[in-house]
Amino acid sequence: MRLPLDSWQFWAVMSAIFAAMTAIFAKIGIENINSDFATFIRTVVILTVLGLILYVGGQWQDLSSISGKTYLFLVLSGLATGGSWLCYFRALKIGEAARVAPIDKMSVVLVAIFGVIFLGEKLSGPNWLGVTLIASGAILVSYKG
Repeated sequence: MRLPLDSWQFWAVMSAIFAAMTAIFAKIGIENINSDFATFIRTVVILTVLGLILYVGGQWQDLSSISGKTYLFLVLSGLATGGSWLCYFRALKIGEAARVAPIDKMSVVLVAIFGVIFLGEKLSGPNWLGVTLIASGAILVSYKG
């Protein structure tokens, strides 16, 4: 029997829950602060907590054991994450959380498309229908009518 902690679905749902909490907490938190500085504070918190998790869990790795390709793509991923966070916090500063978050989640649609183009992943007809529905839903939820 598989435990929920061993399931990618469990962790994906948890990610969605935390992402939703992020939007609400961030919208309240950036009310009287520059959005870039708010992103900096958030990043310091994340680094501290993750450092603690690695230390307590004994998961720290020798940095020399990591390949150049891994470093390159993790650095690129980090830059993309930083760009995403900066843009997200600026959007939240200006807009409503209920409208900003769905557009941010268009990343799901882009990941599907980029996965096909760059990673050679295959999506079936129902998968493409889902991608289309996600895009449509994000646009409808963010629509102010």
